[in-house]
Amino acid sequence: MEVAGLWADVFEGSEMMEKPGAADKLLGSSTRTLARPVSESPSICRSQPISITPNRGKGVESLSSSVPSIPNPFPELCSPSKSPVVVSSLPPPSSDKHMIKVYGEDSHSRPVWISPGATAKEVCHMLVQTAHCSDQENWALLEVYPTLGLERCLEDHEVVLEVQATWSPKCDTRLMFCKNYAKYEFFRKPMLFFPEFMISDSADVSKGMTSAELIQNLLRSGRSPEIQGFLQVKEHNRRAWKKIYFLLRPSGLYCSSKGSSKEPRHLCYVADLEDFNVYSVVNSRKLYGAPTGFTFCIKPAKNPIRAQELKVLCAENEQTRTCWTSAFRLFKYGKQLHCNYQSSKSTPRSLEGSSLTDNKSKSEASLVAMDFSGKDGGRVIQNLTEAQSAEREEGRAWRRREALRCSLPNLNCGVRPSSIHKTQPWFHGGVSRKEAQRLIEKQGLVDGMFLIRDSQQHAQCFVLSLCYKLQIKHYLVIPYVEEVSKYLTMDDGMTLFIDLLQLVEFHQVNKGILPVCLKHPCICVAL
Repeated sequence: MEVAGLWADVFEGSEMMEKPGAADKLLGSSTRTLARPVSESPSICRSQPISITPNRGKGVESLSSSVPSIPNPFPELCSPSKSPVVVSSLPPPSSDKHMIKVYGEDSHSRPVWISPGATAKEVCHMLVQTAHCSDQENWALLEVYPTLGLERCLEDHEVVLEVQATWSPKCDTRLMFCKNYAKYEFFRKPMLFFPEFMISDSADVSKGMTSAELIQNLLRSGRSPEIQGFLQVKEHNRRAWKKIYFLLRPSGLYCSSKGSSKEPRHLCYVADLEDFNVYSVVNSRKLYGAPTGFTFCIKPAKNPIRAQELKVLCAENEQTRTCWTSAFRLFKYGKQLHCNYQSSKSTPRSLEGSSLTDNKSKSEASLVAMDFSGKDGGRVIQNLTEAQSAEREEGRAWRRREALRCSLPNLNCGVRPSSIHKTQPWFHGGVSRKEAQRLIEKQGLVDGMFLIRDSQQHAQCFVLSLCYKLQIKHYLVIPYVEEVSKYLTMDDGMTLFIDLLQLVEFHQVNKGILPVCLKHPCICVAL
């Protein structure tokens, strides 16, 4: 049969298969061929793999190159370096990253990929971005031993993986991400943390400096004055506590074998500061039978924890415990701790924590009482009694304005419901008094740290827990009915508030009956 036209070339190509080298030529061509049927008994022919070279012929273009490229309208979303979404839970492409698990205060954890040399400050900055925290300062990583009740705030310069290397696999040690306002508070108020009666007599006071000036100069140079005082000690496998006189010097921690004698022959060496870390003890009365709740512990820094190596010490009050732990940190890290403090002050702050709050805290010491009732302009009120009277009068005027505003139509419960406080970060629901104190202590015993909770003893009442001078005080907020309207008050009706949010907003500016204004809300962030 004769084939004409386009199919003639195809059948001519099939005859070329019989000639030597014809197949090689056909492999390079793009024309399909039809094989001639074989009249003999057919043999089974299996397909064989053909290697395809990555470089095609010169005249052939790839399919992808023939499609026109479309520009990406959102390049910032595709670039990992510029992406606003932090994917810390995904493994990085490089193999030099290590995964750590960080817990939030809600007992939930988040995996974070960090470099081998990542410091605690860098990890905190990463978690702030991951958790979308508005306030970017005063965060810290806590090294927590839940079974032993030990907690320690990692210093900003400490390498996280090196700290984890000292953990024992048998212990349930973890890292916790939370607020800590008191990390460098002793640089700001040294006399509150280093009272004169605890400073050793060996301190150099011959230059005519006062105790406050001496402490301030030592802190600026990254040093601490020598500390002395009585502490109660619990030895291993013993239930009784013994009161012993201790001294903390740059060379180490010493105890006196004879009362409060500081003679060298009566001093016994206890621990080297370079080899130990200091921890605060939670629930020490139940775990260790401590006589007071102001307990701290020192343990070896580089070895896995052992019960017989723990040195549990108990102080008489919070000021004494804070003085010992702060001096221990200063002696151990020296100038590095002061550098960390300076670096924390120069860190860029967010809108919530910097523009208003920081400016208010800086200018708080320069606020004075003014009287603008005269015709010649304002005058500074010098008399303290007159200034307090002016403050009370301003509070009454503010109360009258608020009462008038709340009495207007369409401005009652519709705008600000009675349960609006439940959405605020400073409200902690029905936590107990003991739990509220623990939350404030963990985030730092600084003046103005506060939270509000439901009262467990009085129905429909609330409790304001406030820290002032290293002590936590509790103020009862009770309902107050005036005519038909319901209010809240802390001073038997002298100052009324329509809800807790208004109460907090007022005391953030005015002290009222409180010893200090509300400054730092005790918040819990979930990772």
